[in-house]
Amino acid sequence: MVTEAGLAAVPVGRGEDLAALTDFTLNPALSGLAGGGLDIGPGDCADWGAKWFRTTRVFAALRPLLEELTGVAVRWRPDLVLWDPFCLPAAVAARVSGAAHARLLRGRDNIAWLRGRSARYRGQAPDGGWPEPLEETMQQILEPYGLPYEEELVLGQWTVDPMPPDMRLPAPDVRYESVRWVPYGGGATVPEWLHSRPLRPRVCVTLGAGEQGRRLLRESGAGLADVLGSLADLDVELVAAVDAGSAKDLRLPERVRVLDGIPLPQLLSGCSAVVHHGGAETFASAAAAGVPQLIVPVPSWDEDAAAAHLVRKGAGVAVARRKFSPRSLHAALSALLQNPCFQETATAWREELARLPGPADLVPTLERLTRHHQRS
Repeated sequence: MVTEAGLAAVPVGRGEDLAALTDFTLNPALSGLAGGGLDIGPGDCADWGAKWFRTTRVFAALRPLLEELTGVAVRWRPDLVLWDPFCLPAAVAARVSGAAHARLLRGRDNIAWLRGRSARYRGQAPDGGWPEPLEETMQQILEPYGLPYEEELVLGQWTVDPMPPDMRLPAPDVRYESVRWVPYGGGATVPEWLHSRPLRPRVCVTLGAGEQGRRLLRESGAGLADVLGSLADLDVELVAAVDAGSAKDLRLPERVRVLDGIPLPQLLSGCSAVVHHGGAETFASAAAAGVPQLIVPVPSWDEDAAAAHLVRKGAGVAVARRKFSPRSLHAALSALLQNPCFQETATAWREELARLPGPADLVPTLERLTRHHQRS
């Protein structure tokens, strides 16, 4: 995927060392690494301590990247390292090579919020509170290079945030730089019908694509065919964005199109609504396209928060996971399509987000911050 985008790739880490991390990436909520998910909902997070402990376990799972990644940075000597918020070895590699470094988010900043919550708890507790679970992980990645602990090795020197700014969690010690989300799905051959304006409202359904959707179907007892069949009697053009393997043995209504591998931006541009489980990529891409959304949140990171934010903005509706069924989905989608206010608000939200700086606009800021933070 990296090289197909026209970029150079340098593989680091062996598969056997990163097996637990691979499982976590496929499904955080069911992975033994994070057992229970790392979601921070729109309200108070009563089990923040357990989630912070699980987060530090994910940090530790990336420890096998440390030596190779640091070696690449020292040899190449980049000016700036942009890193995934879980990849603490990247921050160490930047520190050792003298580069400036910043985190690049792919959803809400749960990590900074949990870190701040843990620090406040320990500071307020008379006996220092609980042992900080981050300490052991940081010791493992700092000791080989004799580095002292610095908070920026966990939270970056600054953070690039592509999510809607008014969805941001409070993290007073983090400097955020907003950037507009630019949907990207790679390249694919697009069918001819996708270029034409649909005769009926086109609705994209992504439930069933990926483990989160399958989990929703398992918990509800409904099959993908049941869900799509319940929506097929609406006066819409229904497009199921699922992998071909999930749909090949299903008996689907004739009016349901199944797409496998079509980039989401190309599909969303002609849609009147999108139904999904609240993942950041679909949520932000639909918002950028001005498409009303119906979210059935399946929590693993920020899905509940995305659904709550969508409803608060008035750009869509949400169906609680415990109330999900083909019938409830049918009713919610029908209400969404019949009320023009959702489309009007989604269009206004798209224009609001379009005023954020794009990646090219952010470059001068990155250059200035790099000059400030770079070490000789």
